[in-house]
Amino acid sequence: MNLMMLLEMATSGFGDRVAVQNGTSTLTYSELFAAAGRHAATLAGSSSERLAVLDVNSLAIPVALFASAWAGVPFVPLNYRLTGGELDALLERITPTHLVTDAERARTLADRDQVTVIERDAFLGARGEPHADEWSMEADDIAILLFTSGTTGAPKAAVLRHKHLVSYILGSVEFGAADENDAALVCVPPYHIAGMAAILSSVYAGRRIVQLTSFTAENWIETARRERITNAFVVPTMLARIVDVLDRDGTGPPEDNGGFPHLRALAYGGGKMPQAVIERAMRLFPTTDFTNAYGLTETSSTIAVLGPDDHRAAAASDDPPLRRRLVSVGRPLPSVEVEIRDEEGRAVPPGTSGEICVRGEQVAGEYLGRGSLLGTDGWFPTRDGGSMDSEGYLFVEGRVDDVIVRGGENLSPGEIEDTLLEHQAVADCAVVGVPDEQWGEAVAAVVVLHEGRTVDADELRAWVKDRLRSSRAPQHVEFRAELPYNETGKLLRRKVKEDLTSRGA
Repeated sequence: MNLMMLLEMATSGFGDRVAVQNGTSTLTYSELFAAAGRHAATLAGSSSERLAVLDVNSLAIPVALFASAWAGVPFVPLNYRLTGGELDALLERITPTHLVTDAERARTLADRDQVTVIERDAFLGARGEPHADEWSMEADDIAILLFTSGTTGAPKAAVLRHKHLVSYILGSVEFGAADENDAALVCVPPYHIAGMAAILSSVYAGRRIVQLTSFTAENWIETARRERITNAFVVPTMLARIVDVLDRDGTGPPEDNGGFPHLRALAYGGGKMPQAVIERAMRLFPTTDFTNAYGLTETSSTIAVLGPDDHRAAAASDDPPLRRRLVSVGRPLPSVEVEIRDEEGRAVPPGTSGEICVRGEQVAGEYLGRGSLLGTDGWFPTRDGGSMDSEGYLFVEGRVDDVIVRGGENLSPGEIEDTLLEHQAVADCAVVGVPDEQWGEAVAAVVVLHEGRTVDADELRAWVKDRLRSSRAPQHVEFRAELPYNETGKLLRRKVKEDLTSRGA
């Protein structure tokens, strides 16, 4: 197995199609294949053991990804938002390396030891002969090193081998399924697993990738309409902003799918999707198929899916358990197994919370220098808490480390957040545990209100108490204009907790 298999098949099947587009610049599948071969030859003739890219979405990303696969060295997309010491620390962990970056960064990083710096434009404009050797088909070769976001500590380098990524693509994408006019809008950053998965899945399907270098709701809307985007992936915070802009500026008629007649499929993931946001989006795009894709870096992207039919059935239902599935992440892919386990590692019955564990060929569960976290039976503990209902729908409740322990009782922040978000005044919220002398931890909620809506803390406490129980009602409630998220849409719960704790909440 090798990622180059995917590109080789695409090039053979539809080489003249545009593979990737950034602004007015494009590469066909044949051109992408040739560029990967040229840089594979350069890498093979150097002492570099990795190829890193420090850049926004650009044509250099897919070229470098496949060049690495051909040359047999890991591809390392780095967070372009990092500066100074953070970036130096990551570079030290991947040397000796080739580093592709923009002109300004190239000047500042040129003197790094064992780092061969190449400007993006020079990289894309390079000429030469393709690599003379075939790519390795060793399935256990490392394909990508992805540094985790580091929201709970120093970033870890997740190891994704060719077998993990190829297994995911072969198990979830139909080769050549895209029409020649299909186009996927990619706006998630390239150092996120969703960015890598978007490239690989679109290449295998034969779909044109349209890159958005930086996200704004207005830019996304304009690009989606201009380029006649058929498929897109967003994180929940992106979709919320898109919906807000469309509500403010108006949309096209429902029969025109709100002004997006070509948008057939919109997938989302990477964080909790508020029910109100997905309901508004489904009303704005009535003919678009929505998919919630849940996965982790360590699982090579998606492991569970809430599909279009599930979305429509849940949205149309008045039955509370069925409608609640709209905030689930759906059911596991056929190629993976999922179990909910207690602290002793035992599987728990439906409706019981515990740790989400997963097993399958696409599951890596490995970190550079730290080894594998897979059990002897192949199960990977995700550190995500959740539960499954009787029909196998998975509900993610947040990180296991985020569980609030109040008087010996384990409380799920996600459960309380879902309840708060059902209140018509609440636009967003974060629930954390803060130190409490009597109970060990107390429930604290930071709430963002919809514009023009009001509610007080006592009403929200009563709202939670009436729907859950008194122990889950937040003892502390604060109102903010916004919550802290990272660039991939993950709530920075640790920052919320640190802020509340430092001020004695």
